Amino acid sequence: QVQLVESGGGLVKTGGSLRLPCAVSGRPSSSTAIGWFCQAPGKGREFVALLSWSDFDAYPYYGPSGKGRFTISRVNAKNTVYLQIDSLQPEDTAVYYCAAGPRSMQPNDYTSWGQGTQVTVSS
Repeated sequence: QVQLVESGGGLVKTGGSLRLPCAVSGRPSSSTAIGWFCQAPGKGREFVALLSWSDFDAYPYYGPSGKGRFTISRVNAKNTVYLQIDSLQPEDTAVYYCAAGPRSMQPNDYTSWGQGTQVTVSS
């Protein structure tokens, strides 16, 4: 079983940046990917980006919401996957979740989820 804990959210002004860590524990398999999703008020979870846990297939993949201002990365020594968000906009206001599962854009494919971290962008 994989456990995930997000942090790093908060209130930021438009144009600011945030880096959201996702601490991963347990025993991710070589086929596990770590995905980031966001959920705005009244909306469903939307895929942002994913990165494979293993070095063999370590290239990132971004969804339409994640291209341009979002960067996913991993620090193996810290067992942590990061989501960097630059030039934050009010429409980025959402709860951001990390999850463990296959390389998929579909939230229902992921089996383990963190509790989420709130990002609020003021105009």
